[in-house]
Amino acid sequence: MSASERLAALGIELPPVVTPIGAYVPAKASAGQVLTSGQLPIDAVGQLVAGRLGEDLEVADGQRAARIAVLNALAAAASVAGGLDAVHEVVRVMVFVNSAPGFTDQALVANGASELLGEVFGDAGRHVRSAVGVAALPKNAAVEVELVVGV
Repeated sequence: MSASERLAALGIELPPVVTPIGAYVPAKASAGQVLTSGQLPIDAVGQLVAGRLGEDLEVADGQRAARIAVLNALAAAASVAGGLDAVHEVVRVMVFVNSAPGFTDQALVANGASELLGEVFGDAGRHVRSAVGVAALPKNAAVEVELVVGV
């Protein structure tokens, strides 16, 4: 089954590419890869998942935010790659987590993104990853996700 077929089987549609909030592009192709800019957890109706993990939000909220953000990153990558099925592997995922002091479950939050990539790409969705706690993110977003994919 292709990635787009798996996504459809999950009942998920790729969202439109989110308009950048700064002077950058959402994704760029280079040397057989597509790299995305950081994508925020903005859902299909434009609602941002905002707040700090360990203060305003629980791990499950962060996982949901990471899942939304990685879908936005996939949409950005697909827009440059020529469609989702042009992506043959997920290489790297970087998840920034808006963390309250003392919050140390960034890896669990990042699993929201990683697990969805596994569901969509199977073994080709296995990737290297960093999950980093930060003091703040643009618009007080709960997470920000970057992708590097092979095309």
